[in-house]
Amino acid sequence: MKYAEFKALNMFRQQEYLAGHGRLLAERREDSFRLQLFAVADFYAEQWCEYDNEHLLFIHPFRHPAGLRDYLPAIRLPLDL
Repeated sequence: MKYAEFKALNMFRQQEYLAGHGRLLAERREDSFRLQLFAVADFYAEQWCEYDNEHLLFIHPFRHPAGLRDYLPAIRLPLDL
């Protein structure tokens, strides 16, 4: 799936797509939020959830590598790349 197609999905369809097709690269905590970084096709997606109850707040898809900056220390690339 391409970036524009993903953005056209509603948030819950995006979450399903990430669960089935995204590659989890890293997680981090910011205040009371748990953020997960996924790689998908030609873009990345950052999933924001409430830390204590996993309630999905939003998903931020992006292409620019600057969005990876806060994750760089935690990113673990899969061995099969």
